Amino acid sequence: MVAVQAVLESLRLVPLGEGRYQAENIDTGHPVVFGGQLLAQSMVAALVGQDDKAVKTLHTVFARAASPDGALDIDVDAVHSGRSLASSTVTISQRDRICTRSTVLMSAEEPDLIRHAEPAPDAGAPPAGPEGDEWAVHVVGGVDLGDPSQVGPPELGVWTAFPGAPDDGALSRALLAFATDGFLIGTAMRPHEGVGQAQAHVSISTGVLSHTITFHEPFDAAQWLLVSQRSLYAGHGRSYGRGDVYRTDGQLVASFVQDSMIRAMAERKSGAATM
Repeated sequence: MVAVQAVLESLRLVPLGEGRYQAENIDTGHPVVFGGQLLAQSMVAALVGQDDKAVKTLHTVFARAASPDGALDIDVDAVHSGRSLASSTVTISQRDRICTRSTVLMSAEEPDLIRHAEPAPDAGAPPAGPEGDEWAVHVVGGVDLGDPSQVGPPELGVWTAFPGAPDDGALSRALLAFATDGFLIGTAMRPHEGVGQAQAHVSISTGVLSHTITFHEPFDAAQWLLVSQRSLYAGHGRSYGRGDVYRTDGQLVASFVQDSMIRAMAERKSGAATM
């Protein structure tokens, strides 16, 4: 798993000039940078100079993968900044190649006029803890997304927490965005026997194409959060799913949707697999 401190270190941006930053990557042992890291870094960059606001919605398009062995360049273009709302475009590049481009909507706190929220699903009690210094993940029901022989509905519940993370609203939102990136592809594979995440980048090409997350209520990312996900469609080499995130008291705190790629890996003439 990933050390919480490593995630926090990746969110410490080095200023290079007005609206320009550099950031390092988390070593996850994979040949590409985890998409959740890029989501979180985009949010942190957009918030610079917006101390009276919080990220409301992040929409990110993934253009190409980033390599973990090179620093990232982050450029922020402020679109609008008012009393209630602000928005920016955040572009993350590596070696002059665009990796992601995000639109970030930020909002000041406002009182209720109306209020309602979707109730939490019955996922049972959260695990004990969380403890330790790593990103904590507990899959409800012990589902193994990597096992191609495990077949089930296109649904998945995941308890997630970042033990020891600072009690900071902006960082909590960034950490939750980080966590929401990684499970909907596996959720889409669940109904299909012989297909599992263990085959990703081996015989199946997978990747997140776009990710949108909207935040509703405050929460502490150091405490357990239930990420309830469902894949609504898969076909034509793509999948689409949504998720909702709840505190342990049942309060809905965030919602997200994701477009992904799931397709057979093409074969080169030499027999080597390629995207």
